[in-house]
Amino acid sequence: MKELFKPEDIERKTLLILRILDESPEPLGARVIARKMAERDVQLSERAVRYHLKIMDERGLTRLVGRRDGRGVTDKGLKEISDARVQDKIGLSISRIDVLSFKTTFDVKKKRGLVPVNISLFPQKQFASALKIMKPVFARKLAVSSRVAAAQAGKSLGEIVVPEGKVGLATVCSIVINGVLLKHGIPIDSKFGGILQMRNGETLRFVELIHYAGSSLDPSEIFIRGRMTSVRQVVAEGEGKILANFREIPALSRSLVDKVIDDFAKAGISGVLSVGGVGHPVCQTHVDMNKIGMILIGGLNPVAAAFEAGIDVDNQAMSTVMDYEKLHDIEGL
Repeated sequence: MKELFKPEDIERKTLLILRILDESPEPLGARVIARKMAERDVQLSERAVRYHLKIMDERGLTRLVGRRDGRGVTDKGLKEISDARVQDKIGLSISRIDVLSFKTTFDVKKKRGLVPVNISLFPQKQFASALKIMKPVFARKLAVSSRVAAAQAGKSLGEIVVPEGKVGLATVCSIVINGVLLKHGIPIDSKFGGILQMRNGETLRFVELIHYAGSSLDPSEIFIRGRMTSVRQVVAEGEGKILANFREIPALSRSLVDKVIDDFAKAGISGVLSVGGVGHPVCQTHVDMNKIGMILIGGLNPVAAAFEAGIDVDNQAMSTVMDYEKLHDIEGL
């Protein structure tokens, strides 16, 4: 007889629910949790989610917040996430890339549709100072797009609600390239995020990298927190280290990709730094046979510059999608 409830399956779903609650700045109910689980290819009914939440409440992993069924994660729940099996954590980063690529509906010619964004949360008192630091980074085209969105505490950026005492900033994520190429029928292989060395304003080589398939976090978040960037130096001198991403595309798609890149530029998106030749290394990085390497700019470079200057910021990279028409040029803030 087939086992209806396997312990490892229950544990996996419990951990996913905990992560979803941990990633949200506000309590979530069963309906929203079920939807977010479906986005990660885990199908669970709203009723089943409530059952899991009841058990998790009893275990002290979650707690009921407010009159409705909104839940938050307890300290014990956070420790459970931290102690979760390593194999369950690996690959979450690449899964988020795939989900956001699928959600992207941006039309480069009409300049409208949903684009993936990173959400950065700044202390309210430091946001004006952060803007002064970030604007030159946008001006040097060291971001995917100069279009952003800002929101005060209590307001939403996509599905993310800005917490008290913070100002939220949405910046376009390089996954927009994945999403648009996917809609054009071009498969794109997201290899890794890294630190790209710049010299005389030109790309030189990757000096650090983290493969998406082996990471549960966006590499950019790790590099920023590790103080491994020197974006401000690149802006001032043309030399230093910035956030960048490495992708591969089929060699046969080159001509179509070049046309799409031209359309990106006209739409105000300058996310592609470099495109190599068939099977040729790009920025001293190996490229598979019959593939072409692409270097994409990191969407969080402006935020990295602010962090370099000592401004505290919490990042939720690759976190949600927003309507491109609701984004405005950074100079207007």
